[in-house]
Amino acid sequence: MGMVCGEFRMKTPMDDDNLNAPPKAAPLTRADIATIMTGLMIAMFPGALDTTIVAPAMPTIARELGDAEHLPWIVTAYLLVSTAATPLYGKLSDIHGRRIMLLVAISIFALGSVLCALAPTMITLALARAVQALGGGGLVSVAMTVVGDIIPPRERVRYQVYTSIMWTTASLMGPVLGGWFAEKWHWSWMFWINLPLCLLAWLVTDSKLKRLPRHERPHQLDFIGAFLLVAGSVLFQLALSWGGSRYPWNSTPILGLFAGTAIMIGLLIQRLRTAREPLIPYTLLSNKIVLTGSASVGMAMGVYIALSVYLPVYFESVRGFSASQSGLALLPLMMCPTIGAVAAGRAMARVRRYKIVPLIGLGLSAAALLPMFFWPRDLSMATIEILLTLVAIGVGAVFPVTTVSVQNSVAMHELGTATSLVTFARNLGSALGVAIFGVIVIGGDYSPSGASGALGNKDLANLFSWTFLAGSLGFLLALTAMSRMEERPLRERSGQLEN
Repeated sequence: MGMVCGEFRMKTPMDDDNLNAPPKAAPLTRADIATIMTGLMIAMFPGALDTTIVAPAMPTIARELGDAEHLPWIVTAYLLVSTAATPLYGKLSDIHGRRIMLLVAISIFALGSVLCALAPTMITLALARAVQALGGGGLVSVAMTVVGDIIPPRERVRYQVYTSIMWTTASLMGPVLGGWFAEKWHWSWMFWINLPLCLLAWLVTDSKLKRLPRHERPHQLDFIGAFLLVAGSVLFQLALSWGGSRYPWNSTPILGLFAGTAIMIGLLIQRLRTAREPLIPYTLLSNKIVLTGSASVGMAMGVYIALSVYLPVYFESVRGFSASQSGLALLPLMMCPTIGAVAAGRAMARVRRYKIVPLIGLGLSAAALLPMFFWPRDLSMATIEILLTLVAIGVGAVFPVTTVSVQNSVAMHELGTATSLVTFARNLGSALGVAIFGVIVIGGDYSPSGASGALGNKDLANLFSWTFLAGSLGFLLALTAMSRMEERPLRERSGQLEN
């Protein structure tokens, strides 16, 4: 009465009385898990590549489309929509199964990539990025949920190498390809390249994930909560984008946007309290590990993504780099999180106080940005690369610890929603980080000219120094949240493993 290779037992009414009990499934061998992990990494790769490939080409896109004022929207539109979509994917995967929802995410992501490549204006590009985000919101969260399904927390570090290889490869390829496409070919190739990757991901995922154990449970989808979240985020982003540029900060339109943001947040909070099954379940929000872990990863990733978006502007405007050179200069920030992730994963498998690695890492990340605050013009590029390496290592240690800790603290039938909540926090923090850095650097006054993409007549070095200080403070806040996250012993089993 269980699952054997490719067959699943039929659900009966008795199942409703045993929702919290793990389903009886034929054990997966380590070879089976390695095969499934390969499929997951291929499915996640297009989304991982998309997070790094766009940044080096942003100044070029602004010049060619002639609309630098809305430049941050090609990042924030993706982040905002994927933020709202991520919890929905978690619940949908709990309802319909991981495999089908991962295939849906891949398909939507491919469609959005085509629309991005064909976009004639910055506004249409931002809208196309929103469509792409509807798929991207599920790529990472569903794949990470599958990892939680088949591998117990203490065993998970053995398979960290798969994720590390995938992210390192994407991090290495993304900045180089983005800068090279923008300078040598055309920026639209950043999106065309997703099509063969998505096709490969579909073919591999469709066959590899049929062996998954299943933990389905009926859910209601909170579309109202998702709408309130997106509406509040968009209003807040508009206030930050237009304040001080189109309108004075104390003008009626800007104050109205902030007021609208507050109203939407208030309605969202009320919705979370009263909905039968809210977008973010109250049981998860009352879980201190979920709350503090999500807060830590949200703030850390907010700074990290904002740096990855605006450092190419810094390299091209302050340092005079070309697009391809800025992509190469970004490599330490993009590739070195893997070092921190592997170190944190090994610590989780070997020591009880496994928070020590991300705590030290976040402290190093905060300290590394301070020299860039004090000497934004004078530091050598070698020094900057070393500092960015320290930032990346520190950030990399946060995600595996928070993800495994959150998954370790919830029941199996909540795994999809809980994992999606961590990704949700990452995306929301990233959107806010990009918006805040945009207020400091761009302020609606971005005027690309020539190869450097200069920002009008502003003192860019001084502006970027304040972004580095803001980033340091953000890492300190992430460190504070991490220090308050409980360290529970990791579960030994989440399913049967055979040697």
